[in-house]
Amino acid sequence: MSYTLFATIPVKPEHMEAAAQAVAAIVPMTRDEEGCLAFEPRRAADGSSTIMIFEEWADRDAFDFHHAQEYTKDVFAKYEGWLRSEPQLVEVKSLEG
Repeated sequence: MSYTLFATIPVKPEHMEAAAQAVAAIVPMTRDEEGCLAFEPRRAADGSSTIMIFEEWADRDAFDFHHAQEYTKDVFAKYEGWLRSEPQLVEVKSLEG
């Protein structure tokens, strides 16, 4: 069974463009990871400075592998000063089971 989640990343308004660019920069590398089934970052449609990412991984190990990559660690290091609060990760499951 895959490991699927929604990440909500609350960014300070003055850092939204930099945060969006940082996330966009890792999309190709992330999608090329062996266990990545989906990695879809989006801006909140309500105009808030929030990035939301739909992520689907082959399993939890693939998700952990992603977070061990230097490019992912680099984005998280930048987030330290950019965020309004901690990112929220919510694991989701299919409606069918």
